[in-house]
Amino acid sequence: MNLDSAGKQTEKNRHFGQSLHHAWGGVVHVVKQERNMRFHLLAAVGAILLGWLLKVSTLEWLWLALAIFTVISAEFTNTVVEALVDLIVHHHYDLGAKYAKDVAAGVVLCAAVFAVVVGLLIFLPRLMKLMQ
Repeated sequence: MNLDSAGKQTEKNRHFGQSLHHAWGGVVHVVKQERNMRFHLLAAVGAILLGWLLKVSTLEWLWLALAIFTVISAEFTNTVVEALVDLIVHHHYDLGAKYAKDVAAGVVLCAAVFAVVVGLLIFLPRLMKLMQ
């Protein structure tokens, strides 16, 4: 493995373990740095706990998993877009950069709305039944 003067890897990963290490580092970085990702993870834990308490079906678990991973994937994508745009424009205002960031944030919003709809369809009937 070739390293630069700062000790950073300069070539492709040679082993699957290296790839996993770098991928996990990216996950940890996003969770530490992005408030919205922490919110999404907290909401995911809440949905999982509620699903467990309300004993949702296998099919409903699949829908919940799809909703959760759609939101998390969208948030990762949004983070990548923001980082790349900032790198390109050097943190200066640019209308095109704003557009790219807004669209990426819109993807997260669409995914979050999808997740809320899935959650309502699965949980609302059960919760209404419990309140009767």
